[in-house]
Amino acid sequence: MSNAIRIHSFPLSGHAQRAELFANLAGIAHDVINVDLARGEHKKAPFLALNPAGQVPVLEDGDVVISDSNAILVYLARKYAPAFLPSDPVLEAQVQKFLSLAAGEIAFGPCAARLITVFNAPLDADFAQATADSVFTKLEAHLVGREFLVGDSVTIADVAIYTYTAHAPEGNVSLAAYPNVRRFLANVEALDGFKPMATTKAGLLA
Repeated sequence: MSNAIRIHSFPLSGHAQRAELFANLAGIAHDVINVDLARGEHKKAPFLALNPAGQVPVLEDGDVVISDSNAILVYLARKYAPAFLPSDPVLEAQVQKFLSLAAGEIAFGPCAARLITVFNAPLDADFAQATADSVFTKLEAHLVGREFLVGDSVTIADVAIYTYTAHAPEGNVSLAAYPNVRRFLANVEALDGFKPMATTKAGLLA
């Protein structure tokens, strides 16, 4: 094991994918430690000492320990890759808006829909579908004439929104009606250092 940053992850977690994807895009050296969620490793003392919430991802950078995927994105950008988090207050506020969207409608929409089909989560599929349609309609309109979500280049906003949007079909959420959203996904996937999350044969992909 090197002295690099450690990202405690899970291969099918879109939240964990955010942290891994950003570290890759920004060229930040890191080790990935996969947490065995099936065996409940995330609910046992060693992991709970890192994150009492028992959730991935968790970042260790020396003595610094950070949980929550969006918080990890902000930390890594501020410390190691400032180009991904604009210093202009207006642009930074716009990035924050999309981080909130990722924690809100993306989480309750396409993320929840995928939790139902991939992990049998006891959630409301109709509500998740409706929320996904609502947020993707907003993103579709926002992305008219844009390559990325904020400004003219990739930011942590794009990383926060990408994974659960790209994997929405696994939750029975079609992206067919959202060509600008699909173009945005392709733009992220074309970036140097892009790292995909494993596809699950569920939902529309089953």
